[in-house]
Parts: sequence; C-alpha cells; structure tokens
Amino acid sequence: MTDARSPAIVHIIDDDQAIRDALAWLFKTRKVPTEQWDSGESFLQAWHPELNGCLLLDIRMEGLSGLEVFDQLCEKGATQPVIFLTGHGDLPMAVASLKRGAVDFIEKPFNDNELVDRVLEVLHTYQLNRDEQQRQQQWNDKLASLSSREKQVLQLALQGMLNKQIAEMLDVSMRTIEVHRARILEKTGTKNLLELARICGNESFLIEDNLES
Repeated sequence: MTDARSPAIVHIIDDDQAIRDALAWLFKTRKVPTEQWDSGESFLQAWHPELNGCLLLDIRMEGLSGLEVFDQLCEKGATQPVIFLTGHGDLPMAVASLKRGAVDFIEKPFNDNELVDRVLEVLHTYQLNRDEQQRQQQWNDKLASLSSREKQVLQLALQGMLNKQIAEMLDVSMRTIEVHRARILEKTGTKNLLELARICGNESFLIEDNLES
C-alpha cells in the first residue's frame, strides 16, 4: 500500500537540462517539490507503483520519446497522471496521447503561472483519488478480516434483519449473533450498525464482493 505521508512530487522528465532546471526553479517558487530525470530510461528504471506524484513528460527526447515512455508506463499499469510538454509539431501526437489516458498537454512556449496552476490542479485531483483508494483498501482489508460466519451475519444485518431473525435463520442462539455483531464492530472500527450501514451503503465500497469471498 502507498504511504499517505509521502509527498506528491512533480517528476520532470526532459533531456534538456536548462528546461529541467528552469521548471524545477519555477515549482520551487510555489513550494512544490520536484525531481529531475534526464531521460525516459532513467525514470522507467526508478519507477515503482507506489510512486507519488505527477509526471511532466517531454514528448521529444533522445532515446525513448515521451510517448514511448508513456506506453511503457501504461503497460506497467501506472496510475500517476501524465502531462506532456509539446512543441507545435507535436500537437497531433499530444492529442492522441489524451485518448490513451494522459491528463493534458502543454504547448511550448508555455505561460509559467498557467503551467504551475494546471500541475497543481492535477496533483490535487490525483491526491484526492489516491486518498480515496487508500481509504477503500483499508476498508476492504477490514472486511477481509471477518470470518465467514461474521460476513454472513453482517450481510443479513445489513438487509435489516434483527438478531432474533438471524439466529433463527442460522440455527444458533441469539447470544451467538450478539457476539458476532460485537466482533464485527470491533474489527471494522465502527460504533454501531447504523455507522457500518452508512459506510457500506453510501461510500461505494465493494462490500458485496468482500462478503461473498
């Protein structure tokens, strides 16, 4: 799982050192951390799924082009948002990249403030999505920790059945159901069934898949 405390970084991937330095300085003035990569190959070698941040990727580079780097990232299942830096002649390629999942392209020469504002917007959306994914994974892990019987009791309880009705259906004592429900609340970190139902019903967590597994 990714570390929620790790900072979101703008990864500047460009074979022109002058452009890398200028962009790094520009983001520094807005207190945005950056990391520079002088080639697509060096970035791909260091890339890992938990990498936190946004990619500012030049289309035309020596060695692997930005589009080739993007294709390899897609094959790896990368989720980090990619913004292409393009020259005028690269526009058709940049537009095509959007159809393949890039979030945007910015044409050179670019307006400094507009570029930073767009990157910050992308980072904000990315962080919100990342936090939600982590929260969903944490919840799924809690559901996975339930025993088969606890999952069964939870599913019936969420259907509105009372302890007595669940006990009769499962042919166990009502006290046994009470113990199961107490353990369910403890394992999921919820205070009561109402809170549990709210999480399961209103926050789009994959509860059915977890309960049926």
